[in-house]
Amino acid sequence: MKPNPIYIDLINENIEGAYKFPYYFICHRIPERTFKIRNWYFPVCTRCLGIYISGIFLIIYGLFSTIYLNITIILLAILLIIPMFLDGITQLLGIRNSNNKLRFVTGFLAGFGLIILAKTIKFILFT
Repeated sequence: MKPNPIYIDLINENIEGAYKFPYYFICHRIPERTFKIRNWYFPVCTRCLGIYISGIFLIIYGLFSTIYLNITIILLAILLIIPMFLDGITQLLGIRNSNNKLRFVTGFLAGFGLIILAKTIKFILFT
């Protein structure tokens, strides 16, 4: 059985396989942009990890309580996404270099905003 090419790429710190279909739908998985514990890399980058963790927290919170949507909450959700957007765009344009801690924090904040916006879209479409 042939081993998973992404796993090998992460172990060897080679980003070649990170962009291959279908893995780039989940995350780019660039090793230097992922947290590393000993010789084990997380399966997603730090920004995506922050998004997933905060998204899971908000989904669990929503299971046990009601999240009321109003214009203030929706604007807050948009404001929570802006730091991640600015961090990603300025890094992409080469204006500055980001670090994993900043990527995680901006992803964590954006995760809350993205789940709130997803809940808003669901409410609009299905009510």
